[in-house]
Amino acid sequence: MHPAPSVIIFTTLSGLGFGLLAFLGLGMPAVTGWVAFFFYLIAYALAVGGLLASTFHLGNPKNAPKAFTQWRTSWLSREAICSVAALVIMGLYALGAVFFGASWQPLGWLGAALSLLTVFTTSMIYAQLKTIPRWNHWLTSALFLALSLAGGALLAGQVWPALVLLVIAGGVQLAAWASGDTRFRKRGHTLETATMLPGGTVRQFEAPHTGGNYLLDEMVFVVGRKHAQKLRVIAMALMVVVPVVLLFLTAGASGTVVHLVALVAVLSHLVGVACARWLFFAEAEHVVGLYYGKRG
Repeated sequence: MHPAPSVIIFTTLSGLGFGLLAFLGLGMPAVTGWVAFFFYLIAYALAVGGLLASTFHLGNPKNAPKAFTQWRTSWLSREAICSVAALVIMGLYALGAVFFGASWQPLGWLGAALSLLTVFTTSMIYAQLKTIPRWNHWLTSALFLALSLAGGALLAGQVWPALVLLVIAGGVQLAAWASGDTRFRKRGHTLETATMLPGGTVRQFEAPHTGGNYLLDEMVFVVGRKHAQKLRVIAMALMVVVPVVLLFLTAGASGTVVHLVALVAVLSHLVGVACARWLFFAEAEHVVGLYYGKRG
């Protein structure tokens, strides 16, 4: 799949935003007044900004409202509904914290659950696709949730939970890479199975067509192995290693320097997640690539 900037921005920012909302809903940190206002401003900017970015990948953005009508069969529709529900519930919870200095539980717990449910529904948009074996696995949902929680803890200033969750997210990411690299081959997809002609050997006479098209642009992107390995190292270093080291160095400390270091850790994590998410889409390995001699 050709990694469109809109889906990278969408999955990266919305995951961080809803992760932060989940921690705020749990009272971590238990902020009120202006401090709460800025925390919620950041969370909503990330979550809503990510959701808005996703509309740029639609063929016709004017049809976006129709996404809410297919909830019985579409994970995209379920995501849309869950995201709105989470934003509304957490908006009410934020009003109590900002204007009344109150913690309206269990409203916050409900909002936190809906925020994580939104991240899960986002992950299932990809995990459900049997035509992309690398995604079609429970590790996809585990990865989205782990990164959302780790980023949320980091943004919420929860040092020790962030340390633990970052390490877990790094482990899940490594497992997803290792497992995903072999899944296409293990599924046994070939040109014979793709054409439903398993009785013999199917050979491609010539290319399906001579020009470019949507399928080639969106689903037959190929990343060189050496290039992918370098990007994985960069993504893991920025996403996990740098934030963990910085958090360890500043654990228990206070002052302006700590806040600056925390900002660096957040920015490093953000760039690392974006890099990993680019690889997530670039290494998708859609079975349609078999028709173009790009798989198998």
